[in-house]
Amino acid sequence: MRSKSGIIASLIDPGVIAVVRAQKPEQVLPLAEALIAGGVIAIEVTMTTPNAIEAIREAKQKLGSRALIGVGTVLNAATCQAAIEAGAEFVVSPITKLEILQAAHAADRPVMLGAYTPTEAQAAHEMGADFVKLFPADGLGPSYIKAIRAPLPHLRIVPTGGVDLETAAEFIKAGCVALGAGSSLVSPKLLREENWRELTRLAGEFVAVVKAARAN
Repeated sequence: MRSKSGIIASLIDPGVIAVVRAQKPEQVLPLAEALIAGGVIAIEVTMTTPNAIEAIREAKQKLGSRALIGVGTVLNAATCQAAIEAGAEFVVSPITKLEILQAAHAADRPVMLGAYTPTEAQAAHEMGADFVKLFPADGLGPSYIKAIRAPLPHLRIVPTGGVDLETAAEFIKAGCVALGAGSSLVSPKLLREENWRELTRLAGEFVAVVKAARAN
């Protein structure tokens, strides 16, 4: 079993977290394989995926250490515990809720709590969140994150919403430690068509953009 610090390190490098809202649970395994082939190993299966807990269990059993399977859209401790028992290695919530953090840390799993304002982001950090999920980031943009991190440089921010191949580099340059890529990576159209080859190509592009932005 990977340590919490090891999981955190693997989330930061390569720094792309695929936010998966699959249309059916049997899509999770093949799309995860496609993402891994493109270099994206952190796969956040949201609770909006039908039978998400079982999908997480199967993905973890089949993929083992080749992927980091996490759970997203977690709104309470019970869901957090169930997902971790199924094999989830990291926990993501769109909200800041102490019971979620406590459940994740009790199982030695990193947690990403949601925030929108500087006050919420700092509150999540003070609670002990390993990362702050800035959501939705599409209306804020990289300049907002850069402004927040000027007085609060200790925040490990992961934006979700508005992250695509055009904005990814600027988010990294603004100081984000990783990026949550949802529909810009695992799009509803791609899921309908089950175009896993295209998913692999897109995953590779995201990883390359983040690597280049960090190098610069």
